[in-house]
Amino acid sequence: MTSRRAARSPRALLIAGLPAPLELRESTRTRRLTLRVDAGRGLIQVVVPPGLPEAEVRRFVTRHDGWVRDRLAALPPQLPFADGAVVPVLGVDHVIRHSTGHSGGTRREDGAILVGGQPEHLRRRVLDHLVAEARRELAARAREKAALIGARVAAVTVRDTRSRWGSCSATGRLSFSWRLIMTPEPVLDYVVAHEVAHLKELNHSPRFWAVCAGLTPDVKGPRSWLKTNGARLLRYG
Repeated sequence: MTSRRAARSPRALLIAGLPAPLELRESTRTRRLTLRVDAGRGLIQVVVPPGLPEAEVRRFVTRHDGWVRDRLAALPPQLPFADGAVVPVLGVDHVIRHSTGHSGGTRREDGAILVGGQPEHLRRRVLDHLVAEARRELAARAREKAALIGARVAAVTVRDTRSRWGSCSATGRLSFSWRLIMTPEPVLDYVVAHEVAHLKELNHSPRFWAVCAGLTPDVKGPRSWLKTNGARLLRYG
């Protein structure tokens, strides 16, 4: 019996004429080629079975050149963390205000995110502040909702995930995108409820949706909001 070649780490693939960088990722879980635009990083990603000849990958990407260009053109503009930029926190706009005179760490005050230190550290300081706020908010809500259904959260982690807003493992570990801290409060609440419901039902059966609906006031609205605004969230920072 022959074994399939092990997947390699994601790598750049050069194809002349593409309007954005291309990342090639091999996956043992896929049997066909798939193409997507990574809104957060502004690149094209093609996922293929391990060992597929690069010539075949190139032909596949070239055939879908029009699709790629349309998706890239539809991306929202990049929204860097910079002095004067507007960043939502739980859906409420805050203006980043930088001054070397600010002391006491990055904080929110009167509709602003106040940042001190040197200008070159501003992006990292804003990011660290938002990640810390996301971790605090998401962990507290997850444990509170889990208690309502008699479930236990093993751990809560916060990452910069690109393909999903949250996940739940079979061992009770919940993981969320830190970018949820920028969404309106009902949206963040729904994502937490969704993942906590998986502690009881690790599926998307009618029983799962019943548990989820019992943990959050609205399901349809937040799902629609994320579908409409998800790409924009990935462009911040």
